[in-house]
Amino acid sequence: MRHAVLFTTALLLPLCSLPAAEEATLIPRDAANLSLRNEVGAAIQRALRWLDSKQDPEGFWSTKDHPAMTGLVVNAHLGAPGAKRGADLPPKLAKATSWIASNAREDGGIYVAELRNYNTAISLLALHLSGDPKYRPLVEKARAYTVAMQAKGMANPALNGGIGYGPGGTNRQHPDLSNTLLALEALAYTREFEKGENAPPEQKLDWQAAIDFITRTQNLSTHNKEAWVSDDPDNRGGFIYYPGYSMAGEVELGSGRKALRSYGSMSYAGLLSMIYAEVDKDDDRVKAVLSWLQKHYTLTENPGMGNDGLFYYYHTMAKALAATGLTELALADGSKVDWRSGLAKHLINLQTGDGFWTNESGRWWEKDPVLVTTYCVMALNAIYQSM
Repeated sequence: MRHAVLFTTALLLPLCSLPAAEEATLIPRDAANLSLRNEVGAAIQRALRWLDSKQDPEGFWSTKDHPAMTGLVVNAHLGAPGAKRGADLPPKLAKATSWIASNAREDGGIYVAELRNYNTAISLLALHLSGDPKYRPLVEKARAYTVAMQAKGMANPALNGGIGYGPGGTNRQHPDLSNTLLALEALAYTREFEKGENAPPEQKLDWQAAIDFITRTQNLSTHNKEAWVSDDPDNRGGFIYYPGYSMAGEVELGSGRKALRSYGSMSYAGLLSMIYAEVDKDDDRVKAVLSWLQKHYTLTENPGMGNDGLFYYYHTMAKALAATGLTELALADGSKVDWRSGLAKHLINLQTGDGFWTNESGRWWEKDPVLVTTYCVMALNAIYQSM
């Protein structure tokens, strides 16, 4: 059953920002955060200048094979303090969105050849957030494409309701929580297309099926009856990659029984997915993942994965926690931590003098400083707006 969402509405859409004129007079929610907020804003601007210097003359970033890479940079720009939207986008963003739009296909997807759902979801969000009305038809078609990719009738019923990478470029032709999150984010921002009696059926995602899929990726036996689920304290409430598989591997529970390990980035992805799907903040599934995340809070690694996917972890953490409205987390030792201050200072300390970030682990493309810098900007955008 879906519930009316009770998370902080202003933070549920962490990419939104005020026009420049309003931003100059915005008073932080807590005046004590003013100095750090200014530092965060400065770090964001340094990073955006560096990203601008890396744009290809054609308008894309990093690679022509995946419009999603350019879409992520555009989304980072549009979530920054003072971002401008509409028909008069800044030249670099106008060129980038035009390049993204040039990859639109007859089937509604926005891709070159591979990872079609992944590229489409991120690209449609970028075109939507641009605010340029000329892209509305492409957004509508891309949204319908994304809705149509929701899994149905899978040989493994536990996979129904989710969304995966899509055809091409990977042997993982099945839904997973990370791609489901990206799709739900784009669909939540563009929910207007499925509202009203006259909304076309192709725009209507089965949100309950998506919630059910998310639930089947959570280590919570009260709601998930899959055989791999465990209620041992180190895993209860956390999330895995997709039903039956965890990137963090297995854990021996004794008596020959094994469970799949919960890990950090997917647990934040699970929380944020439930927020976009409008699961109530008092739901036991939300409470359980928040409990797991507080017990495993750290900035030194992606819990369960080390440095693999570390900056994806930071960006998903910031978006998810900002959307909850929480300012402090209660840690396993009983102490409390201001996660916004901690994460902001950590990222600022890691930023190079030129304004970019990179990961020593290359898994999931995190050797690419453009991708990692984009993740950091999105994380800092969410923190900035929550202060």
